[in-house]
Amino acid sequence: MLIKTREEIEKILKSGKILAQVAKEVMSSIAPGISLKSLDDLARELIKKAGAKPAFLGYRPYGAKRPYPCSICASVNEVIVHGIPTDYKLKEGDLVKVDFGVINEGWYADAAWTIAVGEVSPKAQKLIEVTREALNAGIKQAKIGKNLGDIGWAINSTVKNKGFKIVEGLTGHGVGEELHEDPSVYNTGKKGSGMVLKSGMVFAIEPMVSAGTSEIIQLSDDSFATADGSLSAHFEHTIAITDRGPEILTLP
Repeated sequence: MLIKTREEIEKILKSGKILAQVAKEVMSSIAPGISLKSLDDLARELIKKAGAKPAFLGYRPYGAKRPYPCSICASVNEVIVHGIPTDYKLKEGDLVKVDFGVINEGWYADAAWTIAVGEVSPKAQKLIEVTREALNAGIKQAKIGKNLGDIGWAINSTVKNKGFKIVEGLTGHGVGEELHEDPSVYNTGKKGSGMVLKSGMVFAIEPMVSAGTSEIIQLSDDSFATADGSLSAHFEHTIAITDRGPEILTLP
């Protein structure tokens, strides 16, 4: 369902508030020596404590070989998205992308952040900042009467101007009664092209950016990584298009 009522958006917002609080607690525990699995265990416990469910647990996205076994995605360094939380312990200088999904009362919210573990290189810090900036640029275009292509254009322009690249083949998406709904929200685009944006549309906007190549590979665990092993970053918010402008539904 492309257009949501205000009541339905409020339900997504409720899921988003749970997600944001969980994310805040999980991300505050990230430090050298912390295992990815411990982050996943904490997220699952907090989501259930809030009366919601982890949206990713048991979910099988298109092209995946098996249902997803964890409650969050934790993707380190060259791994962009869908990284499975393992016993790997984070090290000083790592970049970890933590992706959260929550379903509450039948409505989904989806958001992700990239966290620097301890001290990271200046290039890694710049990559984080540019990817966050690209997300904000995309969100600013999510207004009534604009086009989907405007969002992608804003994201890609921000990234290219700072010397990084949007990764190919990975996109944002609609979200609501399903974790992934139409339309795909591309991180590249042409101004004034694509679907006209209307009040009530809800999207997960999520730039995924590489410090090296734009090419990706799918690993044996179904995660996606940069083809050349270069660092990557990922930020995401669930947003609603409203008469007052874009409304972020997953703010901490």
